[in-house]
Amino acid sequence: MKVSDYILQRLREWDVDHVFSYAGDGINGLLAAWGRADNKPKFVQARHEEMAAFEAVGYAKFSGKVGVCAATSGPGAVHLLNGLYDAKLDHVPMVAIVGQTNRTAMGGSYQQEVDLLSLYKDVASDFCEMVTVPEQLPNVIDRAMRTAYARRSVTAIIIPADVQELDYTPPAHAFKMVPSSLGMAQYAPVPAGAEITKAAEVLNAGEKVAILIGQGARGARAEVEELADVLGAGVAKALLGKDALPDDLPYVTGAIGLLGTRPSYELMQDCDTLLVVGSSFPYTQFMPELDQARAVQIDIDPHMIGMRYPFEVNLVGDAKETLKALLPQLKRKKHGAWRKKIEKDTARWWEVMERRAAVEADPVNPEYVVHALDALLPNDVILAADSGSAANWYARHLRMRGTMRGSLSGTLATMGPGVPYVIGAKFAHPGRPALAIVGDGAMQMNGMAELITAAKYWQEWEDPRLIVAVLNNQDLNQVTWEMRAMSGAPQFLPSQAIPDVPYADFARSIGLDGVRVEKPGEVESAWHRALGADRPFVIDFRTDPAVPPIPPHASLDQIEAAAAAIAKGDSDRAGMIRQGFKAKVQEMLPGGHRHGDAPESRGGADS
Repeated sequence: MKVSDYILQRLREWDVDHVFSYAGDGINGLLAAWGRADNKPKFVQARHEEMAAFEAVGYAKFSGKVGVCAATSGPGAVHLLNGLYDAKLDHVPMVAIVGQTNRTAMGGSYQQEVDLLSLYKDVASDFCEMVTVPEQLPNVIDRAMRTAYARRSVTAIIIPADVQELDYTPPAHAFKMVPSSLGMAQYAPVPAGAEITKAAEVLNAGEKVAILIGQGARGARAEVEELADVLGAGVAKALLGKDALPDDLPYVTGAIGLLGTRPSYELMQDCDTLLVVGSSFPYTQFMPELDQARAVQIDIDPHMIGMRYPFEVNLVGDAKETLKALLPQLKRKKHGAWRKKIEKDTARWWEVMERRAAVEADPVNPEYVVHALDALLPNDVILAADSGSAANWYARHLRMRGTMRGSLSGTLATMGPGVPYVIGAKFAHPGRPALAIVGDGAMQMNGMAELITAAKYWQEWEDPRLIVAVLNNQDLNQVTWEMRAMSGAPQFLPSQAIPDVPYADFARSIGLDGVRVEKPGEVESAWHRALGADRPFVIDFRTDPAVPPIPPHASLDQIEAAAAAIAKGDSDRAGMIRQGFKAKVQEMLPGGHRHGDAPESRGGADS
């Protein structure tokens, strides 16, 4: 048995069934071992190492298992990094296996020689090791897997090409040998009873309780629902926790933050008590004022506790088990004016979303594209959104229900993971439909190439439906709007304008299916066609770049600055856009104003 054979065997023993990768001579030994192992675990060939890493992240996010990716030495190892940082920042368990030049060449400025230990020191800070002799195995593999699971982090194993070809010899019962064992039992830590009591005292004293949950609360759905009922609270969700609680519950206010909803913003602005469960949501400005609310945090990771807000009680523990211990000590609150306001605000928000989706645009309103999808989604669909304005519409218009899952690049907010995420999801759940909403910038960056990966593998999936919806507005839209809102600058065409590409035609050219949509009346039928397709399907939606992703806290000054910037940069459309802004201002700001800043006092809503 060669070292490379043993590596694959140990991965199988850890129940690794897929490795996302791209070939290169730095892992030739491993590739030969895959041939001898009858392709077990399955080698999934991406079109680029970064996409392999993203696919492994998607697989891990939607399966709950460690994602494993592999790459050759030098450029291949470098290419993995962006996907690995995506995993690191979103707390996704990942193991990267990368090749290295022969030991005899190290330090000789040899071809493709990169100091991988230094390069990977940050992204795999919890465990990064180079294997130089066979006896380091199995310990290195076991620690990499165990650490990834335990710390929900990225680990890396670097294996020189000549080491892969050595005969495997296990560690002996001897000095300076490190034997190892498989597996890690599940555990669910619970805070000390005295700390639970402190938290209960804070929550019992509050009259207007707000709850913010993240992906760490995903396994505690029943407990969060009971908690909200007992406390008469509203629940806002960080984007990575969008699928942690259904949106058809009347007190779930939806996403929070720049991409969030108005009722989530109001929930935080008006509460007197805050409970954060399983979230490290970073934007403090969307939380209550620092002296406004008494606050409690629950997180399994002591490294992430106590941040973002001056919490009075910090509970380190598993969300489900901690809430189970906390609930018996809570006093039931009457569902009075506070809870009724939350439910009324939330119901009104969905009406606003429907009206915003109905606003005329040229040629198609992107909000209508996503809003029309909402009611059509299968209850077991797996969703992904790419970074950019597409993430706004994913956050605001799609309601999670049933067993739906969804994710995006939450903390790194990198462009490009939408398509590889759903490809990874299809390997995790081949019997479920998967759907990605991406901008044309992300699609051009790497989504089109990864359609080739879908074309390569889709016939192996029990349910062949993998849908890619491209919001094609020929603009890097999120940055354009950030420039307008933050700087009052018109669109800078040399940086923002991108080519119009026939995405559906490309899909058909490689054996997939697709359609281009250029009229609002074609939107619903396109969704029906895609959801009923017998193969992966691309919808090229020609959407209007002038539909603004107004944040829930937008002031009239910011809205006016954005409108003025458009007027400077695109004067022939300024009148129509101003009318669109007028409608959106009236809908977004309760009563047409906020905090006493009525449009009339600034020269009328047309401003």
